[in-house]
Amino acid sequence: MNLFQVIEARRSVRKYLPEQVPEEVIRKALSAALLAPNSSNLQPWEIYWVRDTRKKTALITAAFDQSAAATAAELLVFVARTDTWKRNRALILEELERRGNIPQQQLDYYTKFVPLFYSHGWIDLTGWLKRIVFSLVGLFRPVPRGPFTTKEVKGVLSKTVALACQNFMLAITAQGYSSLPMEGFDECRVKKVLNLGSESSVVMMIAVGRENPEGIYGPRLRLDPKFFLFEV
Repeated sequence: MNLFQVIEARRSVRKYLPEQVPEEVIRKALSAALLAPNSSNLQPWEIYWVRDTRKKTALITAAFDQSAAATAAELLVFVARTDTWKRNRALILEELERRGNIPQQQLDYYTKFVPLFYSHGWIDLTGWLKRIVFSLVGLFRPVPRGPFTTKEVKGVLSKTVALACQNFMLAITAQGYSSLPMEGFDECRVKKVLNLGSESSVVMMIAVGRENPEGIYGPRLRLDPKFFLFEV
């Protein structure tokens, strides 16, 4: 299938056949997920492929025993991390230095811009100070309007991880299997199963398996594009 055929073929499947998904299918899709575009290339994601039977059972419970989770051959959890940007920034700078001839603009971006917008201080005090300063400067010229607080950083990172989720699901479809992005779960229980701390935010749980025809709830329904598409 070409890209447009894959996009057309992808459906949210809520029930799966009792069939295993080959390991290479998941690994290939995970590789595709890690190629997703992301904020400042800081790659703030963590992806948990839950293969332990007890943990998988606990995840199904945390997802309210919905049929997609209960019948899926595989369950994966996509997580955004607010605290890995420093490590990843350092690794990026190391790699750029290894390659040599770093453009000054790129060097300035990672040494000045990234710390400015991803560090927000104790209880966001630094972030609120930055918001005030940028708001005042913004009266006279265009300026970045965030992220300044922990909540805003989580919002940016969640968008980034969602792009990885989409890559993953399209890659699953391209290999002849199906998936379902799930937001219906108890995040506290999911984090407990995966031993995640407050710096982690669970963006999505994804079920993967061989489509059961009963798992498609009718033809795809999309509203008229006139409600959503605008040329200005």
